[in-house]
Amino acid sequence: MITIISGTNRLSSNSLKVAKYYQNQLAQKGLKTKLLNLQDLPSNLINTDLYGKRSDEFQKLQELVTQTTKFLFIVPEYNGSFPGVLKLFIDACSFPVSFYDKKACLVGISSGKYGNIRGIDHFNGVCGYLHLHVMPLRLYISNIKSELNENNELFKEDTVKFTEEQIEKFIAY
Repeated sequence: MITIISGTNRLSSNSLKVAKYYQNQLAQKGLKTKLLNLQDLPSNLINTDLYGKRSDEFQKLQELVTQTTKFLFIVPEYNGSFPGVLKLFIDACSFPVSFYDKKACLVGISSGKYGNIRGIDHFNGVCGYLHLHVMPLRLYISNIKSELNENNELFKEDTVKFTEEQIEKFIAY
């Protein structure tokens, strides 16, 4: 099973828009995916789901992660890296069953001009520690606000071309 993770809990985030774009593109290729929006994390996650504790609310998310064989992470830039809530989510997941020897695809986005290169590099380090095998082709989508049309779809020819290439490689990965 493929799970797409929108890497922030920000309301109306561009990460969620891009995650839905990828979900739609994969559906057009006949693949069913699950979308995990970090807005759906329990509001008291820090108190209820770290260090071996498990709430019923998070258990549903844990089951989704455990059943997933491939992850597609949409990771926005936060302060030159990736969002703390994404790291908190990973820390709350059971180790090693959640990510060990599974596969991942990374997409960085930013409102600036570098597409979260540094944040994806930082996140790749976390993936390595978890034994989460990251597909070599990573995308860095800069100036994300100008990349999405009124339907919240990527529309610029070169970006669509690169996302299509990444999707094809991710399916084969």
